Amino acid sequence: MESDPLLEMRQELDRAEEARLSPWACPSRAAVRRRPDPVDATGHRQSFALDADRVLHSLAYTRYIDKTQVFSLMPNDHITHRVLHVQLVSKIGRTVGRFLGLNEDLIEAIALAHDIGHPPFGHDGERFLSAKCREHGLGPFLHNLQSVHFLERVEKGGRGLNLSLQVLDGVLCHDGEVHSQHLTPRRDKSFATLDAEMAAKQEDPHLALIPMTLEGCVVRMADTMAYVGRDLEDAIRVGLIRREMVPEEVRRVLGDTNGTIVYRLVTDLIRTSRGQDYVAFSPPVGEALKALKAFNLEHIYLNRRIKSEHAKIEEAFARLFDRYLADLEGGREESPIFRDFLEGMSEEYRQATPPAAVVRDFVAGMTDEYFLAHYRELVCPRRLPARFGP
Repeated sequence: MESDPLLEMRQELDRAEEARLSPWACPSRAAVRRRPDPVDATGHRQSFALDADRVLHSLAYTRYIDKTQVFSLMPNDHITHRVLHVQLVSKIGRTVGRFLGLNEDLIEAIALAHDIGHPPFGHDGERFLSAKCREHGLGPFLHNLQSVHFLERVEKGGRGLNLSLQVLDGVLCHDGEVHSQHLTPRRDKSFATLDAEMAAKQEDPHLALIPMTLEGCVVRMADTMAYVGRDLEDAIRVGLIRREMVPEEVRRVLGDTNGTIVYRLVTDLIRTSRGQDYVAFSPPVGEALKALKAFNLEHIYLNRRIKSEHAKIEEAFARLFDRYLADLEGGREESPIFRDFLEGMSEEYRQATPPAAVVRDFVAGMTDEYFLAHYRELVCPRRLPARFGP
């Protein structure tokens, strides 16, 4: 049988990759999937590059474009949305990975996928949706668990993307809101471990999970580096805070602009982690980062000025959830949950997913504007036609 030159080139890329990567990196040939994948086995793309492509072309990735990062309902085109955030995480992560000799394709795949499960209206939306999930016996809603769920069981009509264990593990363990100064990967994981950690995290949302690859650890650090200075700039841009309010201990070590903050965090992480089987910030930089995150929490994320409409949003989550659940249980096939979601899902998904979980998946996948449009349709009277037909 005639050999495939593209497959031979891929094999050469794999060999060259293993020769140049750090001994602590995860090579592409180490990728493990839950089920056999003929595209990965015979295609020209390396395994983690294939994963990144699958995420990039997913429907959930497309919906990043209108999902809130921090500031909701603000008519400002320069405010960060989630699509930009994941691109920044990818860029920062790949820069760090290049200097540390890590697998940039794996970093990119984890970074692009890590927030796939975020609902509309950011972390506040996550909290509102979580309350409804608990009410209906689903347990707390956690966007990292939902991200893995989307990637494995919702995308492609419920068939999932069949991503590698290393990517799914990095998505599950990203927890960028948790302050991490030092991360050492826990490599001895399998799909059974992934399933067990998801179940344990569902039981205890505060459970600390550590990625199985150094690349996953880098993405977790990059997540923080991508948002902490950017959120500061957004808050200044909309007049929520002033630059001179940044604490002196932060200004002295990290600076007070996003560009300077990211540069100093990246260079410190590279210097501290180079040649090590861990990623870490130096103690002074780690402490300054912790202080900046505390400042952002108090002055931005918990600031009541950006939450003036949140009681209405919370009510909208409750009413939409209840309406769609009633539509499902009542078999009202004209409802958006049938028309825009279930009609495209496999029979396996329909049979395996209880009604409340279907509603969770539908609502979690919404963009901010789609959510608001359907809430307006629910509560606002519509004009009747000027003349009724026969």
